[in-house]
Amino acid sequence: MKNKKILFFILILLVLILIITFFYLNTYKNSKIVNNIDKSNIKEYILNISSYEAKATITVKSNKNTNKYIVKQQYNSNKVFKQEILEPENIKGLITIYDGNNLKIENTKLNLSNIYENYQFISNNVLDLYAFLENYKNSSNAEYEENDTQIVMKLKNDNLNNYNIFQNLYIDKNTALPTKMEIIDKNQNTLVYIEYNEISFNTTSREEILAFSLENIESNI
Repeated sequence: MKNKKILFFILILLVLILIITFFYLNTYKNSKIVNNIDKSNIKEYILNISSYEAKATITVKSNKNTNKYIVKQQYNSNKVFKQEILEPENIKGLITIYDGNNLKIENTKLNLSNIYENYQFISNNVLDLYAFLENYKNSSNAEYEENDTQIVMKLKNDNLNNYNIFQNLYIDKNTALPTKMEIIDKNQNTLVYIEYNEISFNTTSREEILAFSLENIESNI
């Protein structure tokens, strides 16, 4: 009995050591990444990311109601994009995958999918951070503001001029990471509000994004 108690405490101690080590390494890694960024040039760093992965809360407003979604987004500079809806429950598992040429929308609950070939998706997706950055780099309507705590990158979306859509991306200067994006109309009414709960850069490969089921979807059609 005594040996069992000793073994139990040893296991608890090992678990605690592993947890502490994980958080230490994770904190060290994140701080090292931030410290390696030229704080005076965060804007250029953001504009030149090669990939991102984010968990975000998206609030969409209309004249009649407000809808909120929690999504996971992944993007690679090979123009590969994936978005999965995590909440609300009634559309949980709805996945959008763009492979650089074709757009696939899958409902994992119903095992259904639609394919849109030769879809010019990347420049028109206002919910995608990378689309914003690409449009920002190529636009004559891009602006930039900065204060002690944050950077704001402002853009009149050239691809949606008929709708007078403006986008504002807010970046924390301490972490060099986006915190939120606002999509507003010409009257400064917020149409979409995106809060980045978790986000990381330059770690997501094309293969990782497409590994989900580009082949599996086709086999199920």
